[in-house]
Amino acid sequence: MNLILFISNSIIPLVIFYIVAHGLINKQNIYSDFIKGATEGIKIVVNLVPTLIGLMIAVGTLSSSGFLTFLAGLIGNTTKTIGLPAPVVPIAIVKIFSSSAANGLVIDLFKEYGPDSYEGFLGSVILASTETIFYTMSVYFIAAKVIKTKWTLAGALICTLAGILGSIITVSCIM
Repeated sequence: MNLILFISNSIIPLVIFYIVAHGLINKQNIYSDFIKGATEGIKIVVNLVPTLIGLMIAVGTLSSSGFLTFLAGLIGNTTKTIGLPAPVVPIAIVKIFSSSAANGLVIDLFKEYGPDSYEGFLGSVILASTETIFYTMSVYFIAAKVIKTKWTLAGALICTLAGILGSIITVSCIM
């Protein structure tokens, strides 16, 4: 266990040392390369801010308006039969947009049902088994200037559905 902790604590400094040593061996100006990369990174962040603000507003509006609770009630009656109770449905929906908002919903779920309940355990496993599709697509596609995204969203939604179903099966087998 101590070896794993040592490796875990040492990996980032070792990677930084490797990068600096590689730059020195190849006689590159490490500082100017760093400044150039940092400048490009800031430009990417500035380009992403409007998209991120839009996503945060959308998730905040859905959560505070009560629409998610309403939608969970509608969908929950159907999904309950496959092992996805209504209180967990908003987590699966919000996780597609925002991981931090979904984490907040899981904390609320823990307060109401407990972390060891079926709902709490399923919410946690769904968080670990799904991706923030719209956030990830917006960040990486804007940063890489990808325009043709024809099948990306469909594939990501199918993978998220598979993650949710896998979570239901796993938690149902364990609990």
